[in-house]
Amino acid sequence: MIRTSKGTKAAVLISAAALLAACGSSSSDKPAAAPTGEPITIGAPFAQSGPAGIADHKDCWNGTQLAIDEINAAGGVNGRPLALDVTDIDILTPEGITSAFQKLAADGVAAIQSAFVLIPPPALDAAAAYGAPYMSGDTNIDAIKMAQADTTKYGNYFSDPAETFYGTGYVTFLSQLADSGKWTPANNTVDIIRGDTAYNKNIAQATIDAINASGGKWKVGQVIDITAGTKDWGPVLAKLQAKPAGAIMVDHWIGAELASFSQQFAGNPVPNALVYLQYGPSQPEYLQIAGAAAEGFVWGSVIGVGNSNDKQKAFRAAYQAKFGVDDTTMGMVYTGWCYDTVHVLAEAWKNVDPTDFAGVNAYIKANPYDGVIGHEDFSNVSTPAYPDQVDSGDAGVTHYFYQVQGGKHVTIAPDGSNEADFVKPAWMQ
Repeated sequence: MIRTSKGTKAAVLISAAALLAACGSSSSDKPAAAPTGEPITIGAPFAQSGPAGIADHKDCWNGTQLAIDEINAAGGVNGRPLALDVTDIDILTPEGITSAFQKLAADGVAAIQSAFVLIPPPALDAAAAYGAPYMSGDTNIDAIKMAQADTTKYGNYFSDPAETFYGTGYVTFLSQLADSGKWTPANNTVDIIRGDTAYNKNIAQATIDAINASGGKWKVGQVIDITAGTKDWGPVLAKLQAKPAGAIMVDHWIGAELASFSQQFAGNPVPNALVYLQYGPSQPEYLQIAGAAAEGFVWGSVIGVGNSNDKQKAFRAAYQAKFGVDDTTMGMVYTGWCYDTVHVLAEAWKNVDPTDFAGVNAYIKANPYDGVIGHEDFSNVSTPAYPDQVDSGDAGVTHYFYQVQGGKHVTIAPDGSNEADFVKPAWMQ
């Protein structure tokens, strides 16, 4: 049991009430009737034994379970409870991906909830053969294009924005931050440390393309290739030191390895460089491993959890109370995304028989949902991102940029959704 002060207990109760109200629960003081009947089951291929993805998949699992518990506490879906069927998955091999999805299909689940896989086509094909809604956080432009090219076959695939927006959005962020006067670049060169996955290569290329389209405002510097498992960042730091850039993008997604980079960079920094770490710092282990060395680093997510409105604050409070974490140990990406996608499914099931897969898929496409990460519109497979694709936070999920300040992740962009302004890290003083 988690011990809390009276003030904290009150905040959690208020947060939970706000979340239940957002889920459509009754405003009456009378408790909702416990759901009965056959459960509506969500299949969850979550990585548990490695070799990759465990931290993010656990965040997704937690967000999914929180949503299920809240919906059931509010009476379920048309009086039926939601249930979760979890199976382990190897997200690095086609065989591991296909077998996990086929196992869930054989179990007869009503939907599949996935944080991501690193080879999307086998997942799309296995899910398409089954037909149930497939809610994915793949963040993969190739998977999105694959589904958009054949909406008949892949009409059950619903995705977050593509990874390419990490690249274009990053360059926009640099321009806006420099134009605001909150940061004065030492020069207009951007170095890119590029990971070895297709995901990271797509991000790097989108960044390069956006820099080249900036009209000379930014210039591509060094592109330094790395592999997963990098522990000694000394050779990389030596290259960065040899030709100091105004901004550095570390285009890599593994939180523990980004923590190692942060520790080594903090001890031997490139003076005055703004350093961006691709979304991996969301994984709780980043702050746990990096410790004080994390201070000042910037990172972003196209499906991050903000902290600027009542729904986001309520979600954070409820999540932290349930799982015994705080702002330093709560993941800021898949927690909110997977929480929201359960509510997307629940809204569809309230209106369409869960066994009518085609009807449920059509409902999801036709009915956007406003969740804790923003406005989710799956009419064209992937929900759009703000400000990368749409002009308003009311029309898409927000592409947040965070900075570690005071040992916590604090949103610093976009303007209007930020908690604080960018603060110069120690190596800029």
